Amino acid sequence: MTDTVPFRSEETLDRFHRCVSAFTTRLQAVSAEQWGLPTPCSEWDVRALVNHVCSEQRWMAPLLSGRTIEQVGSSLDGDLLGPDPLCTWEGAVAETARLVDRPGMLEQVVRLSSGPATVARYCDEVAADTLVHTWDLARAVGADEQLPGDLVEAATLIVEPWVSPQGVPGLFAAPVGVDAGADPQTALLAMLGRAG
Repeated sequence: MTDTVPFRSEETLDRFHRCVSAFTTRLQAVSAEQWGLPTPCSEWDVRALVNHVCSEQRWMAPLLSGRTIEQVGSSLDGDLLGPDPLCTWEGAVAETARLVDRPGMLEQVVRLSSGPATVARYCDEVAADTLVHTWDLARAVGADEQLPGDLVEAATLIVEPWVSPQGVPGLFAAPVGVDAGADPQTALLAMLGRAG
């Protein structure tokens, strides 16, 4: 994953914050009895899916603060949500926002498992993953499944280079068939193994 997507950096933070906000809106709709429901991610129920997305936010803070993956180690393994998942999520995204919004932060370089990347690229990757999992969460709990069209377009450009016939190992299932005239959201979801 390299810095090859032709986005202007001034748009990066807006996309990132809007993707986080979209997930927050769906998370606020989760009722107490829905945490164990299945999601389009076959290995995750609602709680596990939210934990994954929250984990991505929690990973950003130490990496943006200069720590390495090795230094973080296993400290963010397991269930991070605790007794109040929404509060945990809101705390995690507030910490991340405080860091990514710093002047000049987007041009900094972080070392990811895939190699070095600018913070702008890292934000775009997390935003794309968050957006797709926003749809997963909405589908699981019966919330609004419609995603903003410009965010879908950006996410498609970001994830397209990752996808192989086997999907994205460890992240997304193999692509599923879709009609040639499918709308952009349906096409993005199908590319990542989801029947929209």
